[in-house]
Amino acid sequence: MPDATPTLDDVLAGAHVVTLPLRTRFRGLTEREALLVEGPRGWTEFSPFVEYGPDEAATWLAGALDLGWGAEPRPGLDRVEVNATLPAVDPDDVDATLARYRGCRTVKVKVAEPGGSLADDVARVAAARRWVGDDGAVRVDANGAWTVDEAAQAAAALAPYRLEYLEQPCATVPELAELRDRLAGTGLLVAADESVRKAADPLAVARAGAADLLVVKAQPLGGVTGALAIVRAAGLPVVVSSAIDTSVGLSMGAFLAASAPGVAHACGLGTAALLAADVTREPLVPDGGGIDVRRVDVDQDLLREHAAPEHRRQWWRERVRSAWDAAEQRWAAQAA
Repeated sequence: MPDATPTLDDVLAGAHVVTLPLRTRFRGLTEREALLVEGPRGWTEFSPFVEYGPDEAATWLAGALDLGWGAEPRPGLDRVEVNATLPAVDPDDVDATLARYRGCRTVKVKVAEPGGSLADDVARVAAARRWVGDDGAVRVDANGAWTVDEAAQAAAALAPYRLEYLEQPCATVPELAELRDRLAGTGLLVAADESVRKAADPLAVARAGAADLLVVKAQPLGGVTGALAIVRAAGLPVVVSSAIDTSVGLSMGAFLAASAPGVAHACGLGTAALLAADVTREPLVPDGGGIDVRRVDVDQDLLREHAAPEHRRQWWRERVRSAWDAAEQRWAAQAA
């Protein structure tokens, strides 16, 4: 364990677990749980999705420790442009959903949702294009749900709406590479997300030439420090995105977006608009098409109001312990 990090007892002693409701079902979720703790640098967040095991959660824990106890980020910007995020809602609900993203000129549309159809996706993308106008940008995120043939079919069906890129259209790096070859000459880009943040080797997609740009998320890549190292090594344009974080986690993403080279697109850091509650009185919701790059002051009353039930608090504490053990094993192996 690096000397700069706290002890496990330090983290657990100050830990708060919250349950925050979402405005709209997203990724199958209606609420978001997160563990928050205040380090000497400020508040930080540990919130891997519940299905992730200790090894994957260990990287998220490294990200939390980096923001709370690591080197102070040195951003080059005080604001970053963000996109609106459109869940798999009915077309009639698109305008009301996107109205929460004040000033945003880019929309990311969730597609390939379980139980949905390509026709549903086309209708949702069409509504997003109408909302953002001809001079805005629309991108789609399939979370790896399509085969190469399905992705190519979707790209053709969505071509009239002038997509900026397809985010993680297929699950594997070879599939992404094949699709990128098939889309050559169309002007439609392929972006990799899960193939970076969930991969044993986050640089494999860049080495394979399987994507035109990378979608990077701070927590899953070990925080600002870890993610910056990956971005610099990959040498591709990047979009910094979130994992339905609280505003504390979004601040980590904002520091990354304001520090990373190659950020040439609006970032997916406006997702506080998806939350019906937050842990701060000054949430990082989009305003004027962007969010501020700053640390977030957590409100103690909101921590109490949204405190998770005791059994969930205990579950998250045990999760920190298992992630800590996995991280120690990893560091020991690297030092051997």
